[in-house]
Amino acid sequence: MPSNWDERYAAGEAADRPPEPLVIRAVAGRTPRRALDLACGLGRNALYLAAHGWQVTAVDASSVALDILRERAAEGLAVTTVQADLEAGAFLIEPNSWDLIVDCNYLQRSLFPAIRDGIVSQGVFVGVFPMQGINPAYQIHPGEAKAVFAGWTLLHYSEGSRTEIIARRP
Repeated sequence: MPSNWDERYAAGEAADRPPEPLVIRAVAGRTPRRALDLACGLGRNALYLAAHGWQVTAVDASSVALDILRERAAEGLAVTTVQADLEAGAFLIEPNSWDLIVDCNYLQRSLFPAIRDGIVSQGVFVGVFPMQGINPAYQIHPGEAKAVFAGWTLLHYSEGSRTEIIARRP
């Protein structure tokens, strides 16, 4: 991850962002278990999940973001932080290990097979991916997320300026 992310986080960028509404929707009524938040940044989703009983592993390449997340989670919330460069393969998603995997605003197509394999039966994937407004290399294509999770139950799927998906593994 470029050091400018560390600089942006240190300057307070995104510090006051609330949890992603799709994450809130996805876990409503679900029994909290093990959750993985990929490219978690400052941990807005990880903190929400932990506050609602989930045991969360939050992964990001930015040490600054993870330091801030640990400070914010110091009140006994169950958040484990892992500094790892996902693009370099520095974090492996263990198969059949997660009841929930969250990936918001971070598109790395090479992670999709591990995400699919990492979720336990009846577990859920929550993804939010830009479709415009950023470098096209980081935009998801129309129908792409639906195709990646073919054979899963789509609990929510929408496309517009971004793709939103909640998919449950059979």
